[in-house]
Amino acid sequence: MRGKATTTVLSGVSLLLAGVLLTGCSGGESGQPGWTAQPGPSGSAGAAAPVSADGSSSTAPSSGSTATASGAPQAVATAAAWKSFSDPGKTVSFDLPEDWIAQSVTPEEGTLPGALKIEVKKPDGTFMAALRTGLPPSSVECPEPARRAYTVVSSVPVELSAAGGEGTIPPRVVFRVIQGYKYFGSYGVTNLVGGADGQACELRNILRGPAGKGDYSFGDVVSVRAFAPDEKVAPAKAFDTLDQAARYVNEGSEFANVQRMLMSLKIKN
Repeated sequence: MRGKATTTVLSGVSLLLAGVLLTGCSGGESGQPGWTAQPGPSGSAGAAAPVSADGSSSTAPSSGSTATASGAPQAVATAAAWKSFSDPGKTVSFDLPEDWIAQSVTPEEGTLPGALKIEVKKPDGTFMAALRTGLPPSSVECPEPARRAYTVVSSVPVELSAAGGEGTIPPRVVFRVIQGYKYFGSYGVTNLVGGADGQACELRNILRGPAGKGDYSFGDVVSVRAFAPDEKVAPAKAFDTLDQAARYVNEGSEFANVQRMLMSLKIKN
C-alpha cells in the first residue's frame, strides 16, 4: 500500500509541474511579453519576477545575467579579447570584440548638430549595430487596426543614468519580436515600452536623451515593425517561429557578444 501511495503522490507532482511549465510558456506563444528569469546565487535561473510590458522587473539580475522569456540558460559571450571605442569628444564609449570594427560615418539627415553615427561590423563586413546620437525626439501614431502582437524574448537592465531622458521604463538591453507574416526581431538599448497590452505598431530601440541633445539609439535598427513580404528586412532578423527567436538568443554566441557590447555603453553628461 505504501508503494502505491508513493507512486500516486509522485504522479500528482509530475502533473502539477507539467501544468506550471505549460502555463509559463503560453504567454510567449500568444505574442505576449515573457517573464524575467532571476539568477540564483550560483548563477542558475531562479524564480520569476513580476515584469512590465517590456520585461522590466522589480529585482534587477546581477551583472552579466540575462532575462529571457523562456527562462532558459543563455549563451555566454565567446569573443576571446575585447577593446574599447570612444568618439574623439569622448561623449560615448562602449566595448566590442577585438576583431570587430567600429567606424564613425556621416549621420542621417535631420539629426541635431553634433550628432554621431558609429557603425560596428565584423571583419568580413557583416553589419552588427549602429550607435546614433542627436536623434530628434519623435512619437509614433499607432491606430488599433495597425497593431501587432510583440514578445520580449530577452530584457536585461543596464545603468545609463547619464542619458538623462524621460523614458517609460528604466534603460534595458532587449531583444524583441513583432508578429507579421514572420516574427521580426531586433536588439538594442531602450527606455521605452514597445506598446500597451503586448501590442505595438513598431518596436523602437530608442533611449530618450536630455532636452536639447536628442535621443540615442544603439542596436541593429532604430525600429522594427511587421514588414510586408516584398520589403527588405535586414539588418533586422526574421524567424518562422518564436522558438527560433528564442534559440537565437539562448544558444548562439552572436547575440551574447552583441548583448555584452550593448550593455557596456557609457554616455557622458
